Amino acid sequence: MVMNFNILIFLLVICGNIFLIFSQVITTPLQYICPSTTSYSPNSTYNSNLKVLLSSLSSNASRPSGFYNSTAGHTGSDVAYGLFLCKGDLSPDVCQNCVSRAVKDILERCPKRKIAVICYDECLLRYSNRSIFATEDVSVVKTLYNMQNVSEPKRFLPLLGNTMDEIATVAAKENDRSGKKFATKEANFSSLERVYSLAQCTPDLSEFSCYTCLRFAIGNLQSNGRKGGRVILPSCNIRYEMYPFYNITAVAPPPPPPVLRSPPPSSMSNSTSNDRDADEISTVESLQYHLNTIRAATTNFSTDNRIAEGGFGVVYKGILPDGQDIAVKRLSGSSGQGREEFKNEIVLIAKLQHRNLVRLLGYCFEGDEKILVYEFVPNKSLDYFLFDPEKQQLLDWSRRYKIIGGIARGLLYLHEDSRLRIIHRDLKESNILLDAEMNPKISDFGMARLFGDQTSEITRRIVGTCGYMAPEYAMHGRYSVKSDVFSFGVLLLEIISGKKNSSFYQSDSAEDLLSYVWKHWRDGTPLNIMDPTFGESYSKNEVIQCIHIGLLCVQEDANERPTMASVVLMLSSYSVTMPAPQQPAFFFHRRSEMIPKGLKSDQSTSKSIPLSENDVSITELEPR
Repeated sequence: MVMNFNILIFLLVICGNIFLIFSQVITTPLQYICPSTTSYSPNSTYNSNLKVLLSSLSSNASRPSGFYNSTAGHTGSDVAYGLFLCKGDLSPDVCQNCVSRAVKDILERCPKRKIAVICYDECLLRYSNRSIFATEDVSVVKTLYNMQNVSEPKRFLPLLGNTMDEIATVAAKENDRSGKKFATKEANFSSLERVYSLAQCTPDLSEFSCYTCLRFAIGNLQSNGRKGGRVILPSCNIRYEMYPFYNITAVAPPPPPPVLRSPPPSSMSNSTSNDRDADEISTVESLQYHLNTIRAATTNFSTDNRIAEGGFGVVYKGILPDGQDIAVKRLSGSSGQGREEFKNEIVLIAKLQHRNLVRLLGYCFEGDEKILVYEFVPNKSLDYFLFDPEKQQLLDWSRRYKIIGGIARGLLYLHEDSRLRIIHRDLKESNILLDAEMNPKISDFGMARLFGDQTSEITRRIVGTCGYMAPEYAMHGRYSVKSDVFSFGVLLLEIISGKKNSSFYQSDSAEDLLSYVWKHWRDGTPLNIMDPTFGESYSKNEVIQCIHIGLLCVQEDANERPTMASVVLMLSSYSVTMPAPQQPAFFFHRRSEMIPKGLKSDQSTSKSIPLSENDVSITELEPR
């Protein structure tokens, strides 16, 4: 009896400890953000409005939808906008408790801030002095991983990718009577293991905005074979685990996919093609802006709003009626981008979502106007800073190293991690945009190509920019992912040296950038190629490692160049053993040698800010 009593006491203590640990976990936010850019005083009108708002959110937290948004106040920046979102499988009571806790915590953790976001496993709460409703927000990314690895990552990753793609599509639609944009899915990984996944958006988003947000989240989920992972954004979130982390009984299974009857063999390919075309048309039409809206946003394409000029036209800054800043790319009538190229860029970018890729917001195609609408990236393009004697000092080594890594991750996403496999074909410094934090975003997908399982393809129409094209592409029209790797290598060496590849063409006797770098590498003086503006503020190991990577990328034999997955790994680890680089391809010595005979091409001067007459872009003028 005494032994049984002792066992009972022991079990109670253990259970109590488990309860305390569990309570501590669920009351700790996964993330909270409160920018210091805006604040309010304790006696301000905004403070009063915020209290009213938070009270309203808390009192409405038991709604079956698990979502509610509201405002408090009437004028200007004193209006408080707020919302909460609870996980779709929760009961109203659990949602109420989480929101009440969030209201208390957000004021304690973000005192006197006009903008704040806090999220837990069960709910998210946010407020702002600007409207946040029905607007996709991917400005803040929180990524969490289970540190255990699956047994067979090569087999696991395709399964995970397909599963996340499916639930993103399902969640983007209102899939139950309460209007939740929420979906879960289970998939068998082995006889003993299953993958459980979840995707959710705030229900005020449109179907397209929700899908775009979820695709952005998936693009930032670099699982690398982890047993679990999640990405949390202000407007949506995704998660997967190897155990059931949601209430399975409370989640209705998604509707089964429609059964497609196989058409006769003779019509199989045409039917598939028609379905794909219909999907693309639907995607394109959902992004369309009226020309009057674009004219109003840019003050009728005012020269004061012009921010860049390239081979395909002019880029303007614009402001939409809701206050959102945009970049408007107005294609010139004489540009090489025709109807097919225009459609190509829309469909491609609409399906690509990654923090290091520029985001397409929409397009306009009226009369002779062909216009693309992008997110506005305030710090222009990389060449604007890199090759200006005064501005290049703003790019210290730490910023350049960060830019190199971001470009590499964006290119890896295009080659391997996106829903599509894409070769950019025109990677150069003027196509790298920089956001407010100087994070790089790859842009300009008008020349991009979808790529299947083949290792390479051959074209007789060469597109791209001289000096960045791989030798096998420029000479023989053969392109592959290794063509982009070559361009990345040239760009990396430009970033380190602060020297433009084409600047070596100023005289016939001048050597090109690649031979310049190779000479110093061979002579054991690689640091001599560094931009002198670094001074003493740089990491010697990082610089030498980046030069090494750059030379590996520009080797003449495409098979010897690393993949972007290897490049990202080499950039993130000093312990990776790298092979010795071979001498790079030297075929840029004279402009007359750049375009091999027998290959069709058209040339147009490619300009960006600052305007340069040294870039020669080769663009195709006929539909692909």
